[in-house]
Amino acid sequence: MIRYWVFAAFVILLSSRRPGGLRAVAATKHAALQILRGVLLVAEIAVFVYGLAHTGLAVTQAIFQASPLIVTVLSIPFLGEHVGWRRWLAVVAGLFGVLLIINPVGHEFNAYLLLPLSCAFMFATYSVATRAVSRQDPAFTSLFYTAVGGAVAISLLGPFYWMPIARSDWPFVAALAICGAVSHYCLIRAYDSLQASDVQPLTYLQLVVGAVIAVLVFDETLTWNMLLGAAIVVGAGLFTMWREPRAHSKNNPAGSSGVMP
Repeated sequence: MIRYWVFAAFVILLSSRRPGGLRAVAATKHAALQILRGVLLVAEIAVFVYGLAHTGLAVTQAIFQASPLIVTVLSIPFLGEHVGWRRWLAVVAGLFGVLLIINPVGHEFNAYLLLPLSCAFMFATYSVATRAVSRQDPAFTSLFYTAVGGAVAISLLGPFYWMPIARSDWPFVAALAICGAVSHYCLIRAYDSLQASDVQPLTYLQLVVGAVIAVLVFDETLTWNMLLGAAIVVGAGLFTMWREPRAHSKNNPAGSSGVMP
């Protein structure tokens, strides 16, 4: 909740400095869907944090990397996109990688491993909704509703679960809030300067950084099935991202610029 308060304040400040101010940024043709996006993302983050506490950082992030593959599947019924056989093979391979990480027949399997998988579905749904509203709403409008809608939603629930924060934990809370706001801003600037197909593959670096932190800070163990499964999921996701703009260009030869939706 504190993270979203800082995030919302940061976005409102940026929005007030844009041409037309807050009124121009908040203008949308998809109000209900924009609000739903904000609620969905904050719910996904809450479940993700709950999953971290029960499954660990490395495994949670590895499973979550399946979200781009789920986006590919959901884009068919909700966005009317065409997915060729190559990307379907990548999706199947990626889901196999997720099963390898979860290892449902192994002795270490527990139901908490389904939490990061549900997060991947929630984030994929959020991403598809973002693509849908981006057809008429600018990116900064979507960011505004992500921040403000999420802050309002979490503020309706957070006070009922409030606990005193230990003095030693406040630096971590501050780091969480600042990194959340700054990372969103950096992502916006990246999409302003680069194509989506150039930016998205770099997000897989969080899996590498997360694994290093998990081992060095939290003393987690990286098992062979987790490493192999994560490699398969990342490889399938990268192939899907590489293939998508080419498939889009092939399907729309006259109007395509090679940029992902």
